[in-house]
Amino acid sequence: MNQPTRLKALSSFLTAQRAKLSPEDAGLTPGTRRRTPGLRREEVAQLAGVSPTWYTWLEQGRDIKVSASVLEAVASALRLNTDERKYLFALALESPAAGAAALRAETARIGPPLRRILDELQACPTIVSDRHCHIVGWNEAASHVFMDFERIPEARRNMIALLFERKEFRRLAGNWEHFISGYLAIFRAYYGQYVDDDWYDTFLRDMTETYPDFQPLWEQSRVSAAPEVLVEFRHAKAGKMLFHLTSLQLQGDTDLRVSIYTPDPDSPTETKLRQLMAKERPGASP
Repeated sequence: MNQPTRLKALSSFLTAQRAKLSPEDAGLTPGTRRRTPGLRREEVAQLAGVSPTWYTWLEQGRDIKVSASVLEAVASALRLNTDERKYLFALALESPAAGAAALRAETARIGPPLRRILDELQACPTIVSDRHCHIVGWNEAASHVFMDFERIPEARRNMIALLFERKEFRRLAGNWEHFISGYLAIFRAYYGQYVDDDWYDTFLRDMTETYPDFQPLWEQSRVSAAPEVLVEFRHAKAGKMLFHLTSLQLQGDTDLRVSIYTPDPDSPTETKLRQLMAKERPGASP
């Protein structure tokens, strides 16, 4: 991303994180009535040990000198987790090393070993995606629970876009915003990691212009390289299904991610899924 875009992203992130913290969370007294939620800028500056003016300029996205030690103090004041800290540092310091891998734009492919793993996960819908959240592979269970990705043109198999575009996903998720929050958290982690990849800015602009409900959810999204969430699906044929989402990062230059939906062991989800797959396989009796 170019410098103005990077600083704007930094400003939005700091503002959103500050709004999530209450004075009580930070160990401060509530004080007088507040017009907006969260901490005030001067309170963050106080907690970080920096001047209110400097922090205000940082949050406003001004081009100012920033050191790693001061950023660490700001991160601690805002109580950022590890992934959020990485995101902050990538945007504020614009480390070339962080985004260098994004310049390698080779198409990710699934090799035979990974294909075997996907096939073995018979009762766990699994999706493989790249750093742009483009879907590059899936197993049979995923086709039955989500959709037949084979019918979607390869260029349009972006998981983030599909979550907003396809009505199937909106109907499937019991809490669609909760469902999508995990993917947006992953996407934001990528966005901060690959600061040199202009693809992200183009994609975010297109999503904002196309889907009115994207921008609010994007602004509220957290940062997590591997969120673990419990999602509830209302499948048209199988009914209520509960899955635990686990994201695994594959080592290598292609930066592939494996998203595994494991059936909740205290629910009949796995039984429902196996029955659904058996009925819909070619040659199955009606």
